[in-house]
Amino acid sequence: MKAIVYERYGSPNVLELREVEKPSPKDKEVLIKIHATTVTSGDWRARTLKVPLGFGLLSRLFFGVRKPRQPILGTELAGEIEAVGKDVSKFKVGDQVFAFSGARMGCHAEYRCMPEDGAVALKPPNLTYDEAAAISFGGTTALDYFKRGKLQSGERVLINGASGGVGTTAVQLAKHFGAHVTGVCSTANVELVRSLGADHVIDYTKEDFTQNGETYDVIVDTVGTAPFSRSRNSLKEGGRLLLVLASLPQMLQIPWVAMTSSKKIVAAPAAERADDLRFLAELAQAGKFRPVIDRRYPFAEIAEAHRYVETGRKKGNVIITLEHDG
Repeated sequence: MKAIVYERYGSPNVLELREVEKPSPKDKEVLIKIHATTVTSGDWRARTLKVPLGFGLLSRLFFGVRKPRQPILGTELAGEIEAVGKDVSKFKVGDQVFAFSGARMGCHAEYRCMPEDGAVALKPPNLTYDEAAAISFGGTTALDYFKRGKLQSGERVLINGASGGVGTTAVQLAKHFGAHVTGVCSTANVELVRSLGADHVIDYTKEDFTQNGETYDVIVDTVGTAPFSRSRNSLKEGGRLLLVLASLPQMLQIPWVAMTSSKKIVAAPAAERADDLRFLAELAQAGKFRPVIDRRYPFAEIAEAHRYVETGRKKGNVIITLEHDG
């Protein structure tokens, strides 16, 4: 099968289209023929090892000290089950599914095996493969942070970076949970964020949300520009700051903030749960959530997708489409 492989860290030029061995499903695994995948901010960070302050050494230990331990990037996929292991009971050949491999990556390929009890779910019939591929990364991240942040109906939520992959999902989920939502984005994305249901949109090129006197029960920082030192006065008493992108010094603040104020910081990687994928699929099927797609690239042009994602200007998700012979 064809796969995009990288054997050293660096620019998008390290990505190569190669023939690799096609996987075979184990007893409790399914083999998925991939029709669409994505390039996320996590992919370019893994490729470059450009990570938040304090995590440089840890990232090398995790991804590989001298070279990548997992040479195939990609955390999201949508496709069709081509084969199942002998003990699989939840899925069958021909099922259209989407899946999230998370830190195990490996989705930038024509095929991927996934455990049937892993983060795999049936594709909502009203979504294309492209849309379904974009559910998992932003969806599970936003959902997990809202769970840990104990978001309640009627609360005021501000989402910093509301036009990105996590942000566009967070706006829709927060509205679904009954929150009053303010999105923060650039001028070019104001109408997009408003169309997702945001009650108010702040153009950060014209207004600093930390200086306008407004306060919020929950602030979600998806882009790493609203640490506690900047956001504290915009949080109500008992407010929660959800740091989707946090440096090590910011994470070390968490116990001190908890001890010295009524406010709380929530950080650390999001959990990967199959139940969350099924919940997101149900919302999508009901028309209450739809992934935002910015651009699509063919599989062979994945390096160009990486270059675009690395600019930090993508709106929602960047999709990679695959065509199979026959």
